[in-house]
Amino acid sequence: MDQYESKCQAMGCDKRGFCSEGCEAAAGENDSNVEVKAKNFTKKVIGIVSGKGGVGKSLVTSTLAVLTMRRGYNVGILDADITGPSIPKMFGISNRAVASQEGILPEKTKNDIKIMSINLLLDEEDTPVVWRGPIVSSVVKQFWNDVVWGDVDYLFIDMPPGTSDVVLTVFQSIPLDGIVVVTTPQDLVHMIVRKAYNMAKTMRVPVLGIIENMSYVKCPHCDEEIRVFGDSHIDDIAAGLGIEVLGRMPIDPELAKASDRGEIEKIHKEYLSEAINYMEKYLKI
Repeated sequence: MDQYESKCQAMGCDKRGFCSEGCEAAAGENDSNVEVKAKNFTKKVIGIVSGKGGVGKSLVTSTLAVLTMRRGYNVGILDADITGPSIPKMFGISNRAVASQEGILPEKTKNDIKIMSINLLLDEEDTPVVWRGPIVSSVVKQFWNDVVWGDVDYLFIDMPPGTSDVVLTVFQSIPLDGIVVVTTPQDLVHMIVRKAYNMAKTMRVPVLGIIENMSYVKCPHCDEEIRVFGDSHIDDIAAGLGIEVLGRMPIDPELAKASDRGEIEKIHKEYLSEAINYMEKYLKI
């Protein structure tokens, strides 16, 4: 029995820190200085971040995980977007996670990508997570400390948008090898990307580069690339920050439909293959 479990039981809660009633025991004694348990064999940890919501961060996370898996690596996804989890849906996972003597067991996709998300612990996937920030942060730390990840070459962390509690918790409590910033082509993104970049630099977390999502849509008749959101500024932004453009993803209806059906592993798209090349080169296992 861990300290959170004993505290929760003392307060009449049996959810081991995943307390929907706002149990303060789940927040722990100190939210920012947590000793990481090195009981797993995760080799490289990569955070996928964005300065705002709605840029397709979970889609990028899932695509990177699938492409990495196809190159023969053991891959996992930690879904740190506690209030807006979408990773299980994209992979067609509806089972609930179970516990063992060692800890919480992640669910596996059809191709053995390990997944942990709050939706795997809720009775219903549409149950809202109405928790305060410290509790949400505590759950993310438990996903790192208490989940039996085992032997994983690349663990991708799908972050919530912005630069608030959970992102800070991940930066402070999990040994990140780098982050990837996801953005879209609008003019607004220059400021948004700089916010995420500056936070990472403040926390001394390496920035691997930028991925632009929704870069264009291809006309189904003539293959012309239509810039729905206007001209891209990603090259100028990356040059100004001294980081790499790791890839561009279009608006792809086929990819969107596969995600909705939970069949993202069935889609063979190479939009982000250069991003995987870059990670293999600079994050050598």
